[in-house]
Amino acid sequence: MEGKKCPHCEGLSDEQEKIIEAEAASVKSCCMSGKSKERAQKEYKDLINRLSRIEGQIRGIRGMIENDAYCVDVLTQVQAARSSLNSFSKVLLANHVKTCVKDDVMKGSDEKLVELIDLLQKMI
Repeated sequence: MEGKKCPHCEGLSDEQEKIIEAEAASVKSCCMSGKSKERAQKEYKDLINRLSRIEGQIRGIRGMIENDAYCVDVLTQVQAARSSLNSFSKVLLANHVKTCVKDDVMKGSDEKLVELIDLLQKMI
C-alpha cells in the first residue's frame, strides 16, 4: 500500500503534495486548540459530505481558471463556494452550541460560552 495515492491525490505533482502536507501541518500547529470532539455518525457524515461538495466546487473553480473561463463566470462560482462554506459554518456552529456549549453550561462552567463569544466576534 505504501506509495499508492488516493484518488484525490493521484493527479497531484510531488511539489503540490508537499505544499498540501505543509499546509496541513501548519493548520495543525497553529489553528487547532488540541481539543477534540466525538461526533455522532450522522453529524460526521453530513459534515464530510458538505466538505466534499465544497472541495468539488473549489476544484471546479480551479478547472475554470485552467481553461481560461470568463472572470464573471469564475466569480459567480467563487460566490457559490463561499455560500456553501458559510452554510457549513452555520451547521457546525449550531451543532457546537447544541452539544459542547450546552453540556459545559449544564456542568456549571462558562468556558465554552466565553470561547463561543470570542469565536462569534471573529466571525462577525
